[in-house]
Amino acid sequence: MFHVEKMEADDVPFAVQLSNTMNWNMTPADFKFMMKLEPDGCFVLFNDQLRLGIATSISFGKAGWFGNLVVKEESRREGAGKLLTMHAVNYLKKIGVKTVGLFAYPHLVNFYKKVGFKSDIDFIVLKGNSTISKPQDILAQAKKRDVSEIIAFDKQCFGADRRKLLEPILLDPNNLCYISTEKGSITGYIVAKVSGKTAEVGPLICSANHEEETVLLLETILSRLNGVEIFIYIPKKEAELLKMLTRAGLKEDFYVIRMFLGSAFSKNCICTAESLERG
Repeated sequence: MFHVEKMEADDVPFAVQLSNTMNWNMTPADFKFMMKLEPDGCFVLFNDQLRLGIATSISFGKAGWFGNLVVKEESRREGAGKLLTMHAVNYLKKIGVKTVGLFAYPHLVNFYKKVGFKSDIDFIVLKGNSTISKPQDILAQAKKRDVSEIIAFDKQCFGADRRKLLEPILLDPNNLCYISTEKGSITGYIVAKVSGKTAEVGPLICSANHEEETVLLLETILSRLNGVEIFIYIPKKEAELLKMLTRAGLKEDFYVIRMFLGSAFSKNCICTAESLERG
């Protein structure tokens, strides 16, 4: 009989193995990070004692995000995915989340619609190696003293307080962060989470109508990532940024659809995703 349990440390090898049947390139560190961020929001689906699937979620006050969902192929179409999804959604609602977001592969949009999610906008997943050289205009690299202001700026744009996610990312010495400012106040920032020879670029958050600053933020961080395989998740509607990234050497890999259960957030700025699993 199906039942869902909180993910524990001894579930991590299964979570990694199952996730990577989907070519997600997940590592034990990825799941340990998720479990640290949201200890009660990561789940394993069992049939008696047999592990069959996993799901992750994270809360940011009244906003939440539903992340990795994968079920063993032989258990799909038996209600396992819906059970995991609703378990995570109900967990988020129980702790006060009003709106849940997710990124859906195109073939799963109807599945999520059946449990109440509505489509918002498409995001393009780009990957590749940057060929950009250092721009003439140099932006400031963020310092530890900038972290609180970055998080406050992010809250204005994203629509929720992501401190518990952003603070460890910003304070990790392996990562990169650059900021743009106007009259002493932050108007944009960009982060690259670097792990060996790969980097996930995001979030990139910039005030609306600051497209030139957005381009400069991207050029600055990409110029620091030569020789590194880069992944970035960007709204399809940002056509000029997509052209710039294509010229920089990145190529479209696939696309996903952002969906919300509840009122949409992250509407007021130019925003790329932090990750597919956390929004």
